[in-house]
Amino acid sequence: MSSATSSTGRHRKAKPMSLALRRAFIVAAVPVTGALLSAPSALAADKTAKTTATTQSVAAADGLDPAEQRIADNLNTRAQSPSLGDTFSGVVLDSASDKVVWGHNADTALMPASNAKLATATAALTVLGPEHRFTTKVVYGDGTLTLIGGGDRLLTTADLTELAKTAAAGVKLGGLDSVKVRVDDSLFAEPTLATGWNDSYYDDQVSPVRSLVVDGKLSADTSIDAGKVFAGQLADQGVTVDGEVTRGTAPATDVPVGHHLSPTLSETVKKMLKKSDNDIAETVLRMTALGVGRPATFEDGTAVVRDVLSGHYGVSMDNFQIHDGSGLSRADRIPAQTVADILDLVTDPRYRGLLRSIDEGLPVAGEAGSTLGPEWGRFDTADSQCAVGQVKAKTGTLTGAIALSGLTKAQDGRWKVFSFIENESSADPAATKDTLDGLAATVNGCWA
Repeated sequence: MSSATSSTGRHRKAKPMSLALRRAFIVAAVPVTGALLSAPSALAADKTAKTTATTQSVAAADGLDPAEQRIADNLNTRAQSPSLGDTFSGVVLDSASDKVVWGHNADTALMPASNAKLATATAALTVLGPEHRFTTKVVYGDGTLTLIGGGDRLLTTADLTELAKTAAAGVKLGGLDSVKVRVDDSLFAEPTLATGWNDSYYDDQVSPVRSLVVDGKLSADTSIDAGKVFAGQLADQGVTVDGEVTRGTAPATDVPVGHHLSPTLSETVKKMLKKSDNDIAETVLRMTALGVGRPATFEDGTAVVRDVLSGHYGVSMDNFQIHDGSGLSRADRIPAQTVADILDLVTDPRYRGLLRSIDEGLPVAGEAGSTLGPEWGRFDTADSQCAVGQVKAKTGTLTGAIALSGLTKAQDGRWKVFSFIENESSADPAATKDTLDGLAATVNGCWA
């Protein structure tokens, strides 16, 4: 076990955006500039404008204030818990100075589980912008109403009801009383398994990724399900639906009938992080790829994530490997240092406006309805209860992988960024989660 402390930190060198990525952003009309000039919030109030830096190993144990020294000393002891096993990566940063307060195997790439969603969210907000909305459309042609998916993972039955009312009115105005219903989900490529996925994920973890879904339901075919809901709403409006709902691409000559705009991307990201929603993550990954003119696939989406993190923010991609947007892939590998560097961006005044929804979407310790809520048994031990309401962090859980990465204000009044990732522990997962919660409480300083 190494106590990794340093007075100088990582000193990331700011990297200019690559020409290819810059052109892609221009084509996609990315709203980055205004967001980068947003005033810092309380989270970043004590942080001067900083440069992004290449991850470096921690070399010395000086330059820590008393609160930070206690964090380092206590983590040295507590990170030796048997529940963490032998494959553990962790790091704590001071957000204002980029100083590394503590680290252990911080550059070791491990399965991040849902901590990968932090990378997905960062890329999506950068490419599309926080105010971006996804559009679901209805068009008519040759006796058929086509419901066209636009990547809105928050589409509801109530939304489809309104679309059905508009469509039914148009049908009746045209002197018709019956139509066929088709769904068009051609925005995304045909669903496939990501590298590192298996068929069992479709049972209870994620749906085959399609561009049309209603009520966020886990389903083998979310598009047809949405079409059936839409058809039912048409029937309620007095329009007969002929035959079964089919799938096909709407002809370009079809006439627009109605459309629905999703909540903003910032709201979508918040829900994705609070609930650790895998389906939202995979949809957002594809919409991000489309945003720079690439196909809506796992491969293209993850390539854009890497381009944005490295080309725009200067985050090191050493040992960084992802194959999906959700972190379900057992082939994903991200070092704790890189996860912390990604999270550290939200504390930077230059990016605060753009990435605010990541900060606001992080589950708060003890927050009911989030993945850190009491219903999940989080922050409920004698050691960690003191951090309820004081820590916000992204959880991550796969068989053989548990992670917790987030932010907390330490006893020195300064925000600390932490990332803890455990793989292959033989301990009860609940005990491992309790240990990680205790480490977060240690960073906060309430478990002194």
